Amino acid sequence: MERSKGYALMFLLGAFITGGALGFTVDRVMGGDHERGRRGGGGSAGADGWRARMARELELTPAQQASVDSLMDQKRRQIVALYSPVQPQLDSLALAARVISDSTHAQVKRLLNPDQQEKLEKMRAAGRHDLAKRRKRDSVGPPGIR
Repeated sequence: MERSKGYALMFLLGAFITGGALGFTVDRVMGGDHERGRRGGGGSAGADGWRARMARELELTPAQQASVDSLMDQKRRQIVALYSPVQPQLDSLALAARVISDSTHAQVKRLLNPDQQEKLEKMRAAGRHDLAKRRKRDSVGPPGIR
């Protein structure tokens, strides 16, 4: 009986980790927060900061900077057009992944004693905090730009 509980716990933890990985992957594919700046994305503070850094480090002339800005804006419009037809499906997948992740988390939590539950919640909060920091720091990838 103890072995069955162990297998069940391992299965649920595996499902929890898989759900988290799936949620993270879908979020990265979708771009998470659609309004945040992207590297070279254009029109936002994050992209403007990246463009300013690029201009400074490459010592671009004003004409070069204007041309680069124009190209980056054009790229952003093309990517938005590319993802527009599938954005509703991507949004739906992200929601489904979140539901799976939250459900698995709740199932795992029910298996734990109160001290373990508290530790799990702290781990989850830390993971979400780290993910938010990574997203802010490393906003690579064009999907989800609107």
